[in-house]
Amino acid sequence: MPIIEPLDPTVKDLKGLHVWHGELSSCAQRVRITLDEKALAWEGHLIDIPKNEHATPEYQAINPKGLVPAFVDDGTLVIESCDIIDYIDENFPEPSLRPSDPNMEPELIGWLDQADKAQADLKLLSHEFLFRPRKPMTKTEIANFEINHNNKALVDFIREWQGNDIFPKTKLDAAVTRTDNDFQNLDGTLAKRHWLLGDQFTLADIAWMPNIHRMMLMEWPLGRYKNLNRWFGQIKERPSYQSALVDWEPEGLRNRFSSYVTKRKRETGIHVTAFGALAET
Repeated sequence: MPIIEPLDPTVKDLKGLHVWHGELSSCAQRVRITLDEKALAWEGHLIDIPKNEHATPEYQAINPKGLVPAFVDDGTLVIESCDIIDYIDENFPEPSLRPSDPNMEPELIGWLDQADKAQADLKLLSHEFLFRPRKPMTKTEIANFEINHNNKALVDFIREWQGNDIFPKTKLDAAVTRTDNDFQNLDGTLAKRHWLLGDQFTLADIAWMPNIHRMMLMEWPLGRYKNLNRWFGQIKERPSYQSALVDWEPEGLRNRFSSYVTKRKRETGIHVTAFGALAET
């Protein structure tokens, strides 16, 4: 579990629960959902990702990777979303978000690990099929981002995204196919279960909620996964889905996403269903 020493010593003086988060960050959504499921009070520190606030020295002194979220519990700093939600459930156990059967703990950890691995593909597909209308960065802004941000992998990603009208087809094909494989695995597991680990809603479900929601926004054909689609219907009925995920979306965002996705498909044929496993059906 990545409990780390903050470079900013004032973090250790913080009392209560604090979350540095972004409105649309899928990783931050997991943490907000977990906190809301447990009805825990927390103080938010909103990081404006499009304005590159995650690249400031001040924020990187909290999370050296320059990513959201970061979580503090009475001075204890935790990063990485799946580790944060695991920490929250272990330290604030009521109501429990772990399987009642301890023999299912390895399966829980497996779903959390897989959701963590899926994050790279989620990022790539989101930036390609939803985030392209964001104001382009100038060469100076890209250069400054590279100078200021310590996370080389993120810098390389932003450079590639900003430097091309579309990511390479091979990357998009692979990301779509891997995501489809994940969804097929989820669908198969849910064929005989109400939730991912049985009758109880757990961290495993929370870990995957933002992924399915994000793909819905880019018109991923969720109807091809009967059981996963049923599960997502249940997810949307939970109050935390609204309070911790939907309510944080800027006003009008869904309509803007929908208009962009529709227009791009109509004018160029570029759409998530034109790649990888989705294009083969």
